[in-house]
Parts: sequence; structure tokens; C-alpha cells
Amino acid sequence: MVHTFNIDGAYYLFDVESSSLHVCDALTSEVVKKLNGEEYNLTGADKTAVEEIEKEILELKEKGYLYSEKKEETPIKSDLVKALCLHICHDCNLSCKYCFAGKGKYKGKAEYMSFDVARLAVDFLIKNSGNRKILEMDFFGGEPLMNLDVVKKTVEYAKQEGKKAGKIFLFTLTTNGVLLDEETANWLNKEMENVVLSIDGRREVHDGVRKTVNGKGSYDVIIENIKRFVKMRGKKHYYVRGTFTNKNLDFGNDVLALTDMGLTEISLEPVVLDESDELYIGKDKLAGIREEYRRLSKVYLERKKKGERLFNFFHFNIDLEGGVCLKKRISACGAGNEYFSVTPFGDIFPCHQFASNPKYKMGTVFEGKINEEIRNEFKNANLFTKEKCKDCFAKYHCSGGCAANNINFNGDINKPYEITCEMMKARMECALHIYAEKLKEERE
Repeated sequence: MVHTFNIDGAYYLFDVESSSLHVCDALTSEVVKKLNGEEYNLTGADKTAVEEIEKEILELKEKGYLYSEKKEETPIKSDLVKALCLHICHDCNLSCKYCFAGKGKYKGKAEYMSFDVARLAVDFLIKNSGNRKILEMDFFGGEPLMNLDVVKKTVEYAKQEGKKAGKIFLFTLTTNGVLLDEETANWLNKEMENVVLSIDGRREVHDGVRKTVNGKGSYDVIIENIKRFVKMRGKKHYYVRGTFTNKNLDFGNDVLALTDMGLTEISLEPVVLDESDELYIGKDKLAGIREEYRRLSKVYLERKKKGERLFNFFHFNIDLEGGVCLKKRISACGAGNEYFSVTPFGDIFPCHQFASNPKYKMGTVFEGKINEEIRNEFKNANLFTKEKCKDCFAKYHCSGGCAANNINFNGDINKPYEITCEMMKARMECALHIYAEKLKEERE
């Protein structure tokens, strides 16, 4: 399969199976579309030139650079648990309009995880990790800093028990920044492998959806905390995790606003809501979103050329030569099989997005057992079980989409959510374009 696309006058051929990217011209792009059986336009084209291009394409095919054979890989599906997401509390000091967790309470009442439950979660992870040496634990909410004492005790316990078992724990915490004072920042900086900071960009955008519990904007409450923390963080991992809705489809300006404040590690994700919600992003917005990603990629390249401050936008990162191995990309994220979330009550779910759905309760840390029927639903799902992914050029870099979105919107883990699919393809074209431009600059 060969995908053709163009951005800012640059034309490309992307061979899906070999992940080889080729720069071409407009005529070659149309010839390949013809060979693909797609709509094409060769009106007025020189016949000899077209024949020459077709010959070159055939030569590239014979060498395995275009129209490569389909990969015959087997997904990696291990029964060894590698990571847990601890819902350290089901409560929050913000009241964000789009929160999938129901303002932090997951459709219930405010609850805080006890150290006893957290301790059992650590024990469960170690016991079920087999010969894995590196284990991951994410502290999530609600707002986990509202239960910081249990977070601290859990980290110490995990390090202690991990050492006994020959394991190393890597910790991550997600925070909205309200309680991120200097003392807390120092502790996080010391103990966390990664810290995720929730902020949506420009003040007016952020305050429009991320309210305090009394209905006021939260931007001024958190911005200095976050900036101070990032400055303290140095070269250690962190990233800003923002959300865009149909109220800020010029979200590229939010990426730039964050960048210009020194917050350069950025993941800005589309909101995922029911279509009845005022913030819902529908199919009619996809064309504009595609152009916004392209505009942002153009700004990135212009800034790079001028030597101005750059941003590391998560979705523009792509590695065609290395990166995550193919077997893992085919296998998807591991939710419900190698990765689970644990609620304040000790209930186990496939991931944090299922925690308010009793149908997907898989067990408890008290019993230490997993519902194998639910586990198999996730274990047996992979890129090759998703029919709609078969002819998608982005499939090896997407893995078939988010399991929670697939189930919540289509009722089937093997049916990808179309809206996020289209955004993924738009972002990937931008990533490939940036990748090619960087190589071009290096060679010059």
C-alpha cells in the first residue's frame, strides 16, 4: 500500500509496509493515485513522462521500497502485568466542563484511596509481573495531590518492596497544578520519572472550560505553579497535557502560547464527548482541524529555520528507522491485559477510562485475581482484528485507536472511533512532512 499526500507544495509517497517515505513531484503523485485505483488527474500530462514514472515505480517496487509485501508479524500479548494506574482519589479541586471522570468523582461520590488499598495494589503488581524488571505506576485522579500523603507512602513502599523482589519502579503523576507548591514540586521532581501537567493553553481558552469548584477560571491559580515546576524540572521528563474542543479549533495558538511561556513538551488532545455536548467535535470540523495541524507544522518548521523557540508536540514525533518495535505497535496499548487501573475501593478496571463502567470491573486487589473473560476481550484485540484498519496508511503508528473510545462509541473494541482516526491521519501526514524537512536540512 502506498499513500500519497502533499503539504505546502511538497509531495510524498509513503509505503505503509516498509515505512519508507519518498519525496516526489505532483505528476508522480497523480500517477501513483492511478496505480492505486484512486481518483487522479493526468489531463495534459506528457505520455512519455507518465510511462517513465510508471517504469521507475515498478523498479522501486521490485526493490521493496514501494508496494512492499504485507508484514506477517505476531502481536506481543504477555500475561505479565507491567503497569498500574492508581486512582489515588475520586475527587478534584477543579470542575472542568469536559471531564470524562465526572468532575473527578467517576459518577459517584468523593472517595480517597487508603494506604492499605495502595499497598495491596503494589503487591498485586509485583506478584503478577513475573520476570519483568521495570514496573510502572501512575498516580491519577481526580486530583492526586489532594491525597499526597498516600502517594508518598505508596512510593516508599513500592521502592522498598520492589528492591526485595529485584524490581525497579518508575512513577508518573498527573496534576492540574492547583496544589503544586514549591515543597510538593521538589518532592515530585525527586521521585517522579514523569509528571503530566494539565493546562489547555491561552487564558481565555483554559478558563472557558477548566473552572474552579466555585465556577471561576483556574488559569491564574495554576500558571505560576506550573512554570516554576517546569523550570525546576530541568531535563527530566514532563509534558503539558491539554485538551481542545470545538470552542478552540485554532488550538495551534494554544500550543504556541504554552511554548512561549517555556512549556515546550506538549500533548494537546481532542475532546471526546457525546454529540449532545456543546463541546463535542463532529465530523463537520475535521477539515478545519486537518488544516490547523498543517498550519502548526508550518509554524514549527519556520521557527526551526529561524532558530526560534521550538515546541515538542507529541503528535509530530515519528521515527521511521527505529522507535517502538512493530510487534508492540500491532499489539496496541496493553490496557486490560498488561496494564490496569485501581479505584479508591480497590476495584480493578482495564484502564482509567473504564472506571465508571461496572460492566468492566475485572476484580479487586483484595482478591488479587483478574476476570479472564474480560481480559481475553482485550488480549485478543490487536491491529489485525480491526477490519477498518486494514487499508489505513497510519495503522502501524496508531494500533487501531483507543479501546475505550472504540467501545464507548461503537460498542466494539474492534471498531475504531472514526473521528479520532481522521485526526490521527492528519497528524501523521504533518509528522512525515516535518521528518522529511528535517532530513533535508541535515543533508544540506
